[in-house]
Amino acid sequence: MQLSVIILNYNVRWFLEQCVLSVQQALKNIDGEIIVVDNNSPDDSCAMMRARFPHITLIENKENAGFPKGNNIGVQHARGKYLCILNPDTVVAEDTFEKILSFIETLNNPGIVGAKLIDGKGNFLPESKRGVPTPWVAVTKIAGLYKFFGRQKMFNQYYAQHLTPNETGVVDILVGAFMVMERSLYLEAGGFDEDCFMYSDDIDLSYTIAKMGRQNWYYPETSVIHYKGESTVKDKKYMERFREAMQFFYKKHFKAAPVFDVFMRAGALFFSLVKKNQKGPVFNPKVYMLVSENTVLLSKLQQKLDKKVVLCALADIEDYKEGTEYIFDNEFYSFKKIIDIMQQHAHKNCTFKIRPAGSSFIIGSNSSNDRGQVITF
Repeated sequence: MQLSVIILNYNVRWFLEQCVLSVQQALKNIDGEIIVVDNNSPDDSCAMMRARFPHITLIENKENAGFPKGNNIGVQHARGKYLCILNPDTVVAEDTFEKILSFIETLNNPGIVGAKLIDGKGNFLPESKRGVPTPWVAVTKIAGLYKFFGRQKMFNQYYAQHLTPNETGVVDILVGAFMVMERSLYLEAGGFDEDCFMYSDDIDLSYTIAKMGRQNWYYPETSVIHYKGESTVKDKKYMERFREAMQFFYKKHFKAAPVFDVFMRAGALFFSLVKKNQKGPVFNPKVYMLVSENTVLLSKLQQKLDKKVVLCALADIEDYKEGTEYIFDNEFYSFKKIIDIMQQHAHKNCTFKIRPAGSSFIIGSNSSNDRGQVITF
């Protein structure tokens, strides 16, 4: 088998359904499998999986075992030569895995390969490629110096700014939302360190593999939507775990001195407070444009939504209107096409939702700092 896709889920039933649909499409020409590991979700994620995807391997944990252990459990059941660690709040294009696997097989000493990640408005997510957060790199991030001196190596390492968002190249750290690597390499590296519950696990694995002499690659020739934050409530426990995760990484790899330990505690607390208090702008659409050929769906949405819903041809997207929310019907348009259009119109005053094929809901996110939105009909 060529590829095993591991999706660790916690309490994001609607995003999981869309994610699995997109992965199924992306595996059509690949000898692959999907393994969904559920970390004891209180919602009906498992019931949905059993009903809609009975042929897919579902592992139901009896507790929330955390990100590292949950993924390690999934890998234990994997049979593929390659693994893809994938968040449930993602959407892959139909050719994502074909492109990634073709690329990784050209490399002489591959570590982890990551893709270009975008948020629910089509904006590039800078954490798609990062450097090792050494003490100095952490300072440049906390102080925002990377924003002002992005061309200087001394200041631009946190987000690996030696590469543009559309430039392929070697990086130190890749994000756990989308990672592709050889299964044998994952096992040789020890997988995700289960002493870390979440948040620094991807940094740790990336850094461990780089120290093994492998090269991690950022590959932007395919884009993946990552809605972000869907599995995490940013409460006091979140702040504590984020701080603990940062401490875990530094103590494991840098054996920080007491003064540095205090600095990192302050820095981690600052990051967690910023994340907790960040709120995306409120977007109140003036009109909904349904990009579809389905008049029955149009009627259902007209009854459900409180504003005007208009059927829209794909070509009309080029004449976008301010304050419009575009709803893409995946029954007629591929995830790849939808992702491409979102990127083309990312900086315009409009938002996007997707109706996954065969589903009775629309889903999306207007900000990478807030939870997404699901509307059932």
